[in-house]
Amino acid sequence: MMQFKTIATAFALLIALAVGSVHAEDVSVNINQADAAELADALVGIGLARAKAIVAYRSEFGPFEDVYELVNVRGVGERTVNLNEARIRLK
Repeated sequence: MMQFKTIATAFALLIALAVGSVHAEDVSVNINQADAAELADALVGIGLARAKAIVAYRSEFGPFEDVYELVNVRGVGERTVNLNEARIRLK
């Protein structure tokens, strides 16, 4: 009986994760227009401090023309961009 509960719990967790990841893909953000709070809310692995750095970089160098330009922002690596590529809009 205990094994059944463990399997059922694991299955329920898998379904919850699958539903959450489908919903997460629906989130997108324009990195050339969003403020720091919007960036932090929409991007995986980007907190408010890093989002502020993205906004500062954009203010200094102009709009991003390619999502991979984000790696020029201190603390944003290629892995973070890869994780968020589907969420990022430029226009």
